[in-house]
Amino acid sequence: MAHLQQAIVALIDHYGYFGLFVALVLGNFGVPIGSEIVLAVAGALVATGHLSSLWLTIAVALAGELGGGSVGYAIGRFGGVPIVERYGRYIHFTHERLVRLHGFFERWGTFAIFVCRFLPFVRGVSAIPAGIAEMNLGLFYLWTFLGSLIFCTFLVLFGNALGTHLGDVLPLLHRSGYAVLAVAAAAVFLVALVLRGRGRPAGAR
Repeated sequence: MAHLQQAIVALIDHYGYFGLFVALVLGNFGVPIGSEIVLAVAGALVATGHLSSLWLTIAVALAGELGGGSVGYAIGRFGGVPIVERYGRYIHFTHERLVRLHGFFERWGTFAIFVCRFLPFVRGVSAIPAGIAEMNLGLFYLWTFLGSLIFCTFLVLFGNALGTHLGDVLPLLHRSGYAVLAVAAAAVFLVALVLRGRGRPAGAR
Protein backbone atom coordinates (compact mmCIF):
# COMPACT_ATOMS: atom_id res chain seq x y z
CA MET A 1 0.00 0.00 0.00
CA ALA A 2 2.91 2.37 0.74
CA HIS A 3 4.14 2.02 -2.86
CA LEU A 4 0.66 2.78 -4.17
CA GLN A 5 0.48 5.93 -2.03
CA GLN A 6 3.91 7.05 -3.29
CA ALA A 7 2.73 6.54 -6.86
CA ILE A 8 -0.42 8.58 -6.17
CA VAL A 9 1.59 11.43 -4.62
CA ALA A 10 3.91 11.39 -7.65
CA LEU A 11 0.82 11.49 -9.88
CA ILE A 12 -0.41 14.65 -8.18
CA ASP A 13 3.03 16.26 -8.22
CA HIS A 14 3.41 15.56 -11.94
CA TYR A 15 -0.13 16.10 -13.26
CA GLY A 16 -1.40 18.62 -10.72
CA TYR A 17 -5.14 18.97 -10.33
CA PHE A 18 -5.90 16.24 -12.82
CA GLY A 19 -3.78 13.82 -10.80
CA LEU A 20 -5.54 14.86 -7.59
CA PHE A 21 -8.94 14.33 -9.20
CA VAL A 22 -8.01 10.86 -10.48
CA ALA A 23 -6.54 9.85 -7.10
CA LEU A 24 -9.69 10.76 -5.19
CA VAL A 25 -12.00 9.18 -7.76
CA LEU A 26 -10.09 5.91 -7.29
CA GLY A 27 -10.13 6.25 -3.51
CA ASN A 28 -13.91 6.57 -3.43
CA PHE A 29 -14.81 3.22 -4.91
CA GLY A 30 -12.46 1.01 -2.97
CA VAL A 31 -8.87 1.56 -4.16
CA PRO A 32 -6.79 1.83 -0.94
CA ILE A 33 -4.87 5.02 -1.68
CA GLY A 34 -5.12 6.64 1.76
CA SER A 35 -7.17 9.74 1.02
CA GLU A 36 -6.05 11.46 4.22
CA ILE A 37 -2.43 11.32 3.01
CA VAL A 38 -3.32 12.45 -0.51
CA LEU A 39 -5.28 15.47 0.71
CA ALA A 40 -2.62 16.55 3.19
CA VAL A 41 0.06 16.27 0.50
CA ALA A 42 -2.11 18.31 -1.90
CA GLY A 43 -2.31 21.06 0.72
CA ALA A 44 1.46 21.00 1.15
CA LEU A 45 1.92 21.21 -2.63
CA VAL A 46 -0.08 24.44 -2.58
CA ALA A 47 2.23 25.82 0.11
CA THR A 48 5.31 24.94 -1.96
CA GLY A 49 3.86 26.36 -5.18
CA HIS A 50 3.35 23.07 -7.01
CA LEU A 51 -0.42 23.70 -6.99
CA SER A 52 -1.62 27.24 -7.57
CA SER A 53 -4.70 27.71 -5.41
CA LEU A 54 -5.80 26.41 -2.02
CA TRP A 55 -9.52 26.76 -2.75
CA LEU A 56 -9.21 25.26 -6.22
CA THR A 57 -7.44 22.30 -4.62
CA ILE A 58 -10.38 21.81 -2.23
CA ALA A 59 -12.86 22.16 -5.10
CA VAL A 60 -11.03 19.57 -7.23
CA ALA A 61 -10.84 17.24 -4.22
CA LEU A 62 -14.60 17.56 -3.74
CA ALA A 63 -15.18 16.86 -7.43
CA GLY A 64 -13.02 13.73 -7.14
CA GLU A 65 -14.93 12.55 -4.07
CA LEU A 66 -18.29 13.04 -5.78
CA GLY A 67 -17.04 11.48 -9.02
CA GLY A 68 -15.69 8.42 -7.23
CA GLY A 69 -18.85 8.18 -5.16
CA SER A 70 -20.88 8.20 -8.37
CA VAL A 71 -18.85 5.29 -9.74
CA GLY A 72 -19.26 3.37 -6.48
CA TYR A 73 -22.99 4.04 -6.42
CA ALA A 74 -23.33 2.82 -10.02
CA ILE A 75 -21.32 -0.34 -9.21
CA GLY A 76 -23.70 -1.13 -6.37
CA ARG A 77 -26.86 -0.13 -8.23
CA PHE A 78 -26.18 -2.11 -11.39
CA GLY A 79 -23.86 -4.84 -10.09
CA GLY A 80 -25.64 -5.59 -6.82
CA VAL A 81 -24.47 -7.98 -4.13
CA PRO A 82 -22.93 -10.46 -6.64
CA ILE A 83 -20.28 -7.95 -7.70
CA VAL A 84 -19.20 -7.45 -4.09
CA GLU A 85 -19.06 -11.19 -3.49
CA ARG A 86 -17.05 -11.74 -6.66
CA TYR A 87 -14.59 -8.81 -6.59
CA GLY A 88 -14.83 -7.37 -3.07
CA ARG A 89 -12.01 -9.53 -1.73
CA TYR A 90 -9.52 -7.59 -3.85
CA ILE A 91 -10.18 -4.47 -1.77
CA HIS A 92 -10.94 -6.35 1.46
CA PHE A 93 -14.66 -5.58 1.13
CA THR A 94 -16.14 -8.88 2.23
CA HIS A 95 -19.76 -9.99 2.34
CA GLU A 96 -19.64 -9.71 6.14
CA ARG A 97 -18.60 -6.06 5.92
CA LEU A 98 -21.37 -5.43 3.42
CA VAL A 99 -23.92 -6.90 5.85
CA ARG A 100 -22.63 -4.71 8.70
CA LEU A 101 -22.81 -1.61 6.51
CA HIS A 102 -26.34 -2.51 5.46
CA GLY A 103 -27.35 -2.70 9.11
CA PHE A 104 -25.69 0.65 9.74
CA PHE A 105 -27.67 2.21 6.89
CA GLU A 106 -30.90 0.70 8.19
CA ARG A 107 -30.33 2.32 11.59
CA TRP A 108 -29.20 5.76 10.46
CA GLY A 109 -30.86 6.12 7.08
CA THR A 110 -29.28 8.39 4.49
CA PHE A 111 -27.40 10.28 7.25
CA ALA A 112 -25.14 7.22 7.44
CA ILE A 113 -23.45 8.41 4.23
CA PHE A 114 -22.34 11.61 6.03
CA VAL A 115 -20.94 9.62 8.96
CA CYS A 116 -19.14 7.23 6.61
CA ARG A 117 -17.07 10.10 5.21
CA PHE A 118 -15.12 10.04 8.50
CA LEU A 119 -14.68 6.29 8.97
CA PRO A 120 -11.48 4.52 7.89
CA PHE A 121 -11.90 2.13 4.94
CA VAL A 122 -15.68 2.55 5.05
CA ARG A 123 -15.46 6.00 3.44
CA GLY A 124 -13.97 4.41 0.33
CA VAL A 125 -16.66 1.78 -0.17
CA SER A 126 -19.83 3.26 1.36
CA ALA A 127 -21.19 4.33 -2.02
CA ILE A 128 -21.41 0.70 -3.17
CA PRO A 129 -23.94 -0.48 -0.55
CA ALA A 130 -25.79 2.83 -1.01
CA GLY A 131 -26.23 1.88 -4.66
CA ILE A 132 -27.26 -1.67 -3.75
CA ALA A 133 -29.92 -0.21 -1.45
CA GLU A 134 -30.99 2.18 -4.25
CA MET A 135 -30.66 5.11 -1.86
CA ASN A 136 -32.26 8.35 -3.00
CA LEU A 137 -29.64 9.87 -5.29
CA GLY A 138 -30.26 13.48 -4.22
CA LEU A 139 -29.75 12.64 -0.54
CA PHE A 140 -26.75 10.48 -1.37
CA TYR A 141 -25.05 13.42 -3.08
CA LEU A 142 -26.09 15.87 -0.35
CA TRP A 143 -24.55 13.85 2.49
CA THR A 144 -21.50 12.89 0.43
CA PHE A 145 -20.90 16.55 -0.40
CA LEU A 146 -21.29 17.80 3.17
CA GLY A 147 -19.10 15.09 4.69
CA SER A 148 -16.45 15.41 1.99
CA LEU A 149 -16.43 19.19 2.32
CA ILE A 150 -15.44 18.90 5.98
CA PHE A 151 -13.01 16.04 5.40
CA CYS A 152 -11.24 17.57 2.39
CA THR A 153 -11.11 21.12 3.72
CA PHE A 154 -9.62 20.10 7.06
CA LEU A 155 -6.90 17.89 5.56
CA VAL A 156 -5.95 20.27 2.74
CA LEU A 157 -5.66 23.17 5.21
CA PHE A 158 -3.69 20.92 7.57
CA GLY A 159 -1.19 20.02 4.85
CA ASN A 160 -0.99 23.63 3.70
CA ALA A 161 -0.24 24.86 7.23
CA LEU A 162 2.63 22.38 7.57
CA GLY A 163 4.01 23.09 4.10
CA THR A 164 7.58 21.83 3.74
CA HIS A 165 7.41 20.22 7.19
CA LEU A 166 4.69 17.80 6.10
CA GLY A 167 7.26 15.11 5.34
CA ASP A 168 8.16 14.99 9.03
CA VAL A 169 4.52 14.52 10.01
CA LEU A 170 3.34 12.09 7.31
CA PRO A 171 4.55 8.94 9.14
CA LEU A 172 2.61 10.09 12.23
CA LEU A 173 -0.45 10.90 10.13
CA HIS A 174 -0.22 7.51 8.47
CA ARG A 175 -0.12 5.73 11.83
CA SER A 176 -2.62 7.89 13.70
CA GLY A 177 -4.81 9.09 10.85
CA TYR A 178 -7.36 6.36 11.43
CA ALA A 179 -7.51 7.21 15.12
CA VAL A 180 -8.08 10.88 14.28
CA LEU A 181 -10.86 9.97 11.87
CA ALA A 182 -12.40 7.66 14.44
CA VAL A 183 -12.47 10.50 16.99
CA ALA A 184 -14.09 12.77 14.39
CA ALA A 185 -16.65 10.07 13.64
CA ALA A 186 -17.40 9.68 17.35
CA ALA A 187 -18.01 13.43 17.58
CA VAL A 188 -20.40 13.26 14.64
CA PHE A 189 -22.25 10.37 16.31
CA LEU A 190 -22.53 12.33 19.56
CA VAL A 191 -23.99 15.37 17.80
CA ALA A 192 -26.41 13.14 15.88
CA LEU A 193 -27.58 11.44 19.07
CA VAL A 194 -28.14 14.78 20.82
CA LEU A 195 -30.12 16.15 17.88
CA ARG A 196 -32.10 12.95 17.61
CA GLY A 197 -32.93 13.09 21.33
CA ARG A 198 -34.07 16.71 21.13
CA GLY A 199 -36.29 15.89 18.18
CA ARG A 200 -38.27 13.24 20.05
CA PRO A 201 -41.63 14.15 21.50
CA ALA A 202 -41.89 14.26 25.27
CA GLY A 203 -42.48 10.80 26.70
CA ALA A 204 -41.36 9.02 23.52
CA ARG A 205 -39.15 5.97 23.87
